[in-house]
Amino acid sequence: MGKHRDAMARELALRGYAPRTQKAYLLRIRCLVRQIGRPADELSEEDVLDYFRTLASEGVSTSTFNQSLSAARIFFGGVLKRDWQINTLKYHKAPRRLPEVLNREEVQRLFDATESLRERALLEIGYGAGLRIDEALHLCVSDIDSSRMTIRVHRGKGDKDRYVPLPRTVLHTLRKHYRQARPRHYLFPSPKRPGVPIHASWVQRTFQYARRRAQIDKRATFHTLRHSFATHQLEAGVNPHVLRNILGHRSLGATERYFHVAGDYLKTTPNPLDSLPSKTPRKKRTKK
Repeated sequence: MGKHRDAMARELALRGYAPRTQKAYLLRIRCLVRQIGRPADELSEEDVLDYFRTLASEGVSTSTFNQSLSAARIFFGGVLKRDWQINTLKYHKAPRRLPEVLNREEVQRLFDATESLRERALLEIGYGAGLRIDEALHLCVSDIDSSRMTIRVHRGKGDKDRYVPLPRTVLHTLRKHYRQARPRHYLFPSPKRPGVPIHASWVQRTFQYARRRAQIDKRATFHTLRHSFATHQLEAGVNPHVLRNILGHRSLGATERYFHVAGDYLKTTPNPLDSLPSKTPRKKRTKK
């Protein structure tokens, strides 16, 4: 991208995109320019449209296509000020897949398979509060309110703050973690850089090590703890509207999808086959 990279970065920052999103969008534009093989300001409208036709024909993932399209709209429309047909291209609709969920026994095995107090505290708070990984990593010591039994989540998805319940089991583990690690700002600081939180890649590796030690074969990640929390809450009878606020969902539909994996939902739904009238036994013919 050369000279236009900084302009794109400034545009993304002005629009309030998260640092991770800014990095991803810059990468998508770099891939586009590299694929076409000419400087960004020399590309034609047809060049860019052909690029997206190629992406569609190659069957790239929905997220890759949509992310590339969003980045291109910002770059060519907001940075280069080109009024192109790219703004009329349609985003691909993502297939709706059900999340992987751990049962309660698997969650406990996972906790027991951790090798340090810090690891257990991270996994417990991810499950017990239904947090996303970035939300858990950016928790500060001051966010834990033991008097009100709440956790303050800063800048969740959509840049929104919210409060979530603090389970007593999590509070007990966090207190032991605090006495051992003595964190000053972030609850889970980087060992090498105390002023920043621990890196997400370390957490995901830690999770996978614990999953294998716990002999859990499901394709689970740290985010699976959030899915499991939501599913178990619905099974316990928590109101979906309340759960929506705890999870920080924009719409109730995002919360209601967990009904489709909740065990009680599947068990308590009657099956019409079981309600058919019993078969009347056929009378035996008597020989004359």
